[in-house]
Amino acid sequence: MTVPVDRNAALLEAGLALSSELSLPAVLQRIVDLAAGITRARYCALGVIGPDGLIQEFVPHGVTSEQRHAIGPPPVGKGLLGLLISDARPYRIPDISKDPRSVGFPPNHPPMRSFLGAPVKAYGRVFGNIYLTEKRGAEEFGQEDEDALVILATQAGVAVENARLYAESRRRELRLEAVREVSTAILSGADAERVLQLVVDRARELVEGDFAALATVSEEDPGTFVQRVAVGAHARALSAVPFPAEGSISGAVVESGQPVTLIDASADDRTAQPLVAAGLFGPAMLVPLRAGVDGTLMVARELRGRTFAEDDLALLETFAAQAAVALEHERVQRDLHRLAIVADRERIAKDLHDGAIQALFAVGMGLQATATVSGDPQVERRVAQSVEEIDRVIRDLRNYIFGLRPGVLADRQLDQALRRIAEDAEESTGLVVATDIDPQVASLLSAHAADVVQLVREALSNVGRHANASTCRVSLRRGDGMAVLEIDDDGGGFDPDEAAGRGSGLVNMRARAESLGGRMAIASSPEDGTRITFDLPL
Repeated sequence: MTVPVDRNAALLEAGLALSSELSLPAVLQRIVDLAAGITRARYCALGVIGPDGLIQEFVPHGVTSEQRHAIGPPPVGKGLLGLLISDARPYRIPDISKDPRSVGFPPNHPPMRSFLGAPVKAYGRVFGNIYLTEKRGAEEFGQEDEDALVILATQAGVAVENARLYAESRRRELRLEAVREVSTAILSGADAERVLQLVVDRARELVEGDFAALATVSEEDPGTFVQRVAVGAHARALSAVPFPAEGSISGAVVESGQPVTLIDASADDRTAQPLVAAGLFGPAMLVPLRAGVDGTLMVARELRGRTFAEDDLALLETFAAQAAVALEHERVQRDLHRLAIVADRERIAKDLHDGAIQALFAVGMGLQATATVSGDPQVERRVAQSVEEIDRVIRDLRNYIFGLRPGVLADRQLDQALRRIAEDAEESTGLVVATDIDPQVASLLSAHAADVVQLVREALSNVGRHANASTCRVSLRRGDGMAVLEIDDDGGGFDPDEAAGRGSGLVNMRARAESLGGRMAIASSPEDGTRITFDLPL
């Protein structure tokens, strides 16, 4: 093998240059630049071969970005390019157009005649191929060009492997750091949204995606997904977009429990997925969150981007597992908070029952004993009034205890609880209280049962004390997409504005209804009595 002295020097310099570069993209670009310079080729490219035996990355030299855009998608390895993939050895061809193995060029491709190609091998494995065309100053490439390219390809193989080892080491380090960062955020009790944002950010960065998003099944509608976090290209347009599970990739992934890898998301027919409907993305990966959480983590690259590798999918599954842990941690914390509130309410209710009510009973009994021995009718009458007031306070305290203890409602459906309240009102006030409760509407309001019970108790208490009524009705029905709760009586009526100024009962009821997202309305007149209406969202 004879190589001119100046070319030898160039090859030696090329070997030194390649060995000093550790960035794989930079190494690949340096290889094609050096190959073109050493062989005096007008055009050069390096095709990186993927696991499927096709070109997964194409690094060109001599073609402008405008020309590349006009040519269209990069080649995948057909014709002469595929020849080197199937038969990994050097090839020299004087005229591409006359070779029967050529499949021609796409529109807008520059003309090319002479061809020289050689494989780039790293530790016995073919990494890719160097393709040279259009020898400057000659009709075709010669043996010396082939010899020089073989030497350069050998050097390139070593440089590629070094860069890959460095990139893999660096990538592993970054992955471990990202996993540690997310784990620390979860264990420190960080807000779930911040953890999810961190997960999606790191997943996109480490698999070198252009867009990433996390979608979970909606709590209100199990047939709908909501993208809780979206980052990267076009994220603003795709964030917080609800989409149906049916006809979407996320729905298929959650149902099967298996990840999905796409070569071109824009060509997929599951257009319910915003990622697909946008038509802006090519390679994509979607993986299930698992751990009992229905959702997906996805990463995508823009159209004509390189496909994802197997280790990219494995990494995405790791981040998906962390996202599931963060969401499950959020749910557990929510449940613990609810339990703490329930326990606190139970404690307060027990203290009121065992402390305040028993003390009031004792005071009432003491007053009754005092009245008995006083012998003064006026004193007995005033003591009796005080005892009645103590009884009223005890009833109110029992009402509060009933509202504080959700366990009472857990043992009794809301419609049954409302009927029981009506019976209690009849016994304590002498009113005739009718009930008209729709059980289905009551079941839909079960999450706010304690508030509904308090509204009815307060309203009936007001009727018993102030309305001078003989009958009252409690009704619960559906109307215009809302639950309609009404308490009406045949009493003497009142001025709502004046009554609101005197006490806090009406104010409290209005505030409670508004806290549920509803509203309260009052209609009252001496002829028709009073009707209090609560419109509550279902």
